[in-house]
Amino acid sequence: MTKYKSLMEITADEWLQAMNLPATDIPDAVIIEGSWWRQQRTDWRLSYLSNVRELEFPDIFLGDYEGRKIAFCCAYGAARAVEIIHLFGILGTKLAVQIGTCGGLQPHLKPGDIVVPDMAIAREGIAHLYGTVEAAPGTEIWLDRSQQALEKRKHTVYRGTHLTWSSIFAQNGQMIDEWHRSGYVSVDMETATTYAVARHFNMEALSMLVVWDDLTRGRSFLDPLTEGETAALNRANKSIFEVGLEMAQQ
Repeated sequence: MTKYKSLMEITADEWLQAMNLPATDIPDAVIIEGSWWRQQRTDWRLSYLSNVRELEFPDIFLGDYEGRKIAFCCAYGAARAVEIIHLFGILGTKLAVQIGTCGGLQPHLKPGDIVVPDMAIAREGIAHLYGTVEAAPGTEIWLDRSQQALEKRKHTVYRGTHLTWSSIFAQNGQMIDEWHRSGYVSVDMETATTYAVARHFNMEALSMLVVWDDLTRGRSFLDPLTEGETAALNRANKSIFEVGLEMAQQ
């Protein structure tokens, strides 16, 4: 019988060769960001790094930051996030950092607040393939350190149970009400995937998400923010990447 080899079975050495990446350049940390604004986010984040190069696969970048090697990819949705965390997980990268924005599911959250999910409920369709059936945890020590670093920058930070859903479009008011009543703090499309795949490869993982949508009040990212809310959102989006780089130093 013919044995078919899947991408999940490709070895670390084979991926290194495919990416034209020497083993000495395996990054210390990989940072992925879920955003529609791929080019804007990529240009912004890579401006922090030196010696930046794009690997053989598009939109996956490697650079240096204060003696650490950092991989970055703007990975929108679980279907893309899994690829990036799988690649660097199998190579032995130590830390996976998920950043991006989220929808607030509790009324005390406001735009520019930051959620650091302790646990991510997996409803995105990927995590179960990596052994996570219901929920995936972040790595507590890195959640604690990132929270402390964000609070030191005077951000309002919330911890709790978070939901990762399959699509920003495939949700309705009844779902949002159920998520709210279940006590979920927030919702995104990548965190449970990042946590689950990282755990599969024995990587440590954390997520930092800036509240944008105010779902309990019916306000999506399409609705305008006040000048103060916009400033808070922008400052938080800056901080989550900078704190991700700080975590890579530790």
